[in-house]
Amino acid sequence: MITKDMIMSEIVNTYEGASAALMNLGMGCISCPAALSESLDNAALVHGMNGDEVADYLNKQLDLK
Repeated sequence: MITKDMIMSEIVNTYEGASAALMNLGMGCISCPAALSESLDNAALVHGMNGDEVADYLNKQLDLK
């Protein structure tokens, strides 16, 4: 299960489809090397989103819950 505290690179490298789901939210940060070293929560905040809500979205989209 994905949590807001996970590092972006861990998410995109571990969960197939995570990159596409993040892009659907407008989080193109997956293509930025610096962003891949930050937490999902921090990446979400940069995009004006809530980390818990983004984690929930990813878990639902990837059938992890």
